Amino acid sequence: MTETAPKKPATERNQSSSLRRALAVLGYVRDHGDGRGVPLAQLADGLGLNKSTVLRLAGPLLDEHLLDRDRETGWFRLGHGSLRLGQAYLTTLDLRSVAAEHLRRLQREAGETVHLTVWQAPGIVYLDKVEDETNVRMASRVGSRAPAYCTATGKAILAWLPEEAVAEVVAAGLRPVTAWTIADEPRLRADLARIRARGYSIDDRENEPEVRCVAAPIFDHTGEVTAALSVSGLTSRMTAARVRALGPVVAQVGLRISRELGSDRQPS
Repeated sequence: MTETAPKKPATERNQSSSLRRALAVLGYVRDHGDGRGVPLAQLADGLGLNKSTVLRLAGPLLDEHLLDRDRETGWFRLGHGSLRLGQAYLTTLDLRSVAAEHLRRLQREAGETVHLTVWQAPGIVYLDKVEDETNVRMASRVGSRAPAYCTATGKAILAWLPEEAVAEVVAAGLRPVTAWTIADEPRLRADLARIRARGYSIDDRENEPEVRCVAAPIFDHTGEVTAALSVSGLTSRMTAARVRALGPVVAQVGLRISRELGSDRQPS
């Protein structure tokens, strides 16, 4: 005879339902406030609730300043309590920790080495690396630096940095590292424009003659690019066609990490 799980008391179920609906109120104001706030009628219609129910659910949110209500218009907007919650969340974030599971999952899916890098003008620093022990290991090391102009992650970051950063990279010199390195300013700028258009970058043997990489940017809660992730492998496995197939996949992982960092960035 199979045992059935005991039913939750009615009061507990009601509290759980009320909490979910209160969070729905908070989420609706967050998504539709556009700076001015949301009128009660729109809030009720958007959630499929009557006005009295919305007011009852909003009460505790107002008490905790997660919501504020304009005294003149009666419109709802996020309160300073929501800001404090957001700030508390951001202070606990660590890029490497946030990205770790995404990197491992991507490595398993792609079967190649995955890197996480951060910007350190005029280049990048390797922050993390996940590799398949059965494959030939990449020369990169966590903590080491590399140029931005000839690496996939470097270009992925550089494509979304201000003009001053691009100028700094160019001024530092575009020394050819391999026969395929983009070593002149006009071609580099054209490549950065292509990267912005498609949402990911490609290193086609530009840093190591037998390695191809594909990378995507990572944005923080301010919308600024702060890091990038990449998939790298030997050209025998990372064909040009495979790089193009992996590009959108890597870009989506970058967006997921960005969202966990508080970014509302949308796909290119």
